[in-house]
Amino acid sequence: MSNSDRAFLLTAYEEMLRIRRFETACIELSTEKEPRIAGSVHTCAGQEAVPVGALAALRADDQMVATYRGHGWALQSGIGAEELLAELCHRAAGVNGGRAGSALVMAPERRFLGENSIVGAGVPIACGAAMAAVSEGSDRVVIVTFGDGATSQGALHEGLVFAASRNLPVIFVCENNGWSEMTPISGIVKVDRLAKRAGGYGIRGVSIDGTNPLAVRDTVAMAAAEARKGGGPAFIECHVPRLWGHYNRDIEHYRPKDDRQAAGRKDPIALLEASLVTDGVASADELAAIAARVTGEINTVIDKVTALEAPQVAEAGRHVVALPVATRAAADAAAETREITYVQAVNEALRAELTARPEMLLYGEDVGHAGGIFGATRYLQRDFGAARVFDTPIAESAILGSAVGAAMCGRRPVVEIMWADFMLVALDQLINQAANVRYVTQGRTTAPLVVRVQQGATPGSCAQHSQCLEALLAHIPGLRVGLPATAQDAYAMLRAAIADADPCIIIEARSLYQVKSQVALGGPVEPVGKARLVREGHDVALVGWGTIMPHLIAAAETLQQQGVNAAVLDLRWLSPLDEEALAATVRGCGGRVVVAHEANLTGGFGGEVVARLQELCGSIQFRRVGAPDVRMPASPVLQRALLPNADTVVQAAHEVLATTGARAKEEA
Repeated sequence: MSNSDRAFLLTAYEEMLRIRRFETACIELSTEKEPRIAGSVHTCAGQEAVPVGALAALRADDQMVATYRGHGWALQSGIGAEELLAELCHRAAGVNGGRAGSALVMAPERRFLGENSIVGAGVPIACGAAMAAVSEGSDRVVIVTFGDGATSQGALHEGLVFAASRNLPVIFVCENNGWSEMTPISGIVKVDRLAKRAGGYGIRGVSIDGTNPLAVRDTVAMAAAEARKGGGPAFIECHVPRLWGHYNRDIEHYRPKDDRQAAGRKDPIALLEASLVTDGVASADELAAIAARVTGEINTVIDKVTALEAPQVAEAGRHVVALPVATRAAADAAAETREITYVQAVNEALRAELTARPEMLLYGEDVGHAGGIFGATRYLQRDFGAARVFDTPIAESAILGSAVGAAMCGRRPVVEIMWADFMLVALDQLINQAANVRYVTQGRTTAPLVVRVQQGATPGSCAQHSQCLEALLAHIPGLRVGLPATAQDAYAMLRAAIADADPCIIIEARSLYQVKSQVALGGPVEPVGKARLVREGHDVALVGWGTIMPHLIAAAETLQQQGVNAAVLDLRWLSPLDEEALAATVRGCGGRVVVAHEANLTGGFGGEVVARLQELCGSIQFRRVGAPDVRMPASPVLQRALLPNADTVVQAAHEVLATTGARAKEEA
């Protein structure tokens, strides 16, 4: 053994002890009579050699994503024990101000992209961070950890597929402790080594002794060196013991006694201690002195953290999204006005932003070479290159998750999901990942990504290709949701979304893709969240968004012929909602309003609009118009019978007016 290896092992012993003492403190503080740590805690006892060895092999600029059992990785990444324990104890001085707790600690500005409490979900995010490094021309690598049970998760498999297809510098580290939460992994997986699975993706895989920090260090070092040279990802399976339960209050009633005893015999700290003494690297007394010093350090940390203040209640609602921006500087001068289709306007917006933003990446299924299934990205790969505009595997979790990781690392990803229905297989990456970044990091990091998707029923589209999901997405704090109804808005709102500092979903209208209109190209980029008054009126307000808007305009024209002056308001953005324009329009119509959308009525966003109006305007007279609560058939005949149209809006408007007239007569 070389002198440098001896020195490393002695340092590793101290660092592994520090992690173990920290985890011991976590168990004690979370199980005491009045817990200073609330909730579940998942410790890494038995796995300490993996983060210590791995991060010793990496550079200071390399990044990492951890599973929820990630305290050791956080400490080794450079997060101090005091600020980490303060976070776990929900103190204001915690690394995330008490917002993350034990399982979601994030410090992206210090290379620790974060833990993840969703099993396997960190893998696509790590792919995105690695993609950002490649895009920047950097040779840094990203390491991502997960347990053996996570190898059954779809997001992890999609991440492996994505990393292999893009040849990304990602090191996948499986910490295999033999237990998939409370089920033996041997009862689930029928291969003797999980690393064998990597070969099926064309990824190099290896299984090593995860209790040996030297073996971990050298294996990770080789994988990192290969990745930096363009050799692509690697999969390292680290066999480790599970010394404690799955979480802090797990009494392990399901676990055989002999399994627990066998794990104890593989304690990496005990093994390393014996090896250091046997090899003459340190005496038992010297190691005891190190242990005493580390214990004293952690005890001091506990005392300091206990005295820290809880977060201020007034802070609880901050950092969900960026503060509103009144105006934005022009990206380019106003150029021209042309008559183009809605989908061509999308293409022009993407072209303008790719030109203005070298950090922008545009990708998705069939987005690059083919130019998109509807032609929205046609010729963009030709003009901007395959490094910035490219195709992906059919893997929605990987597409969205990689966008989160890339956005956290300074890129501006714009990704396409072909149908809104397809987002449902990957909503975790929007709801549990993208929407949380700004809040958990207290505004220090955000994920400014854009998801382009289209929705709505068209003749022949089945129930898996015709749903309207805007209410589901608008329900999530931290996400921006916009639905352009014209070619002009398809252009302007997409540019606004790309310029915004938070994750945005732009829901395009497939049924309007080929509709032509005049579009002003160029000019200043508008902020998100502004409605548009399409038509002034004073008798009744017709309010909607997206695919319903042509029907509202047609309804207003019919009503005009019948002597009713209807205002038409296109909300455009459901999150943030332009309450000022909404309230002003409805007040100007005497509190009479029809709120219409293509989505089915129950749980539709129209109910939210009506509720807001009641709060903003007091008593209003309203009708909601939408599809009935049925699945959408493919038959054009059946679709026409179910979808709202101008006639149903006109009828609803007359009902509102009749109700108002009846009430006025009663009051008289």
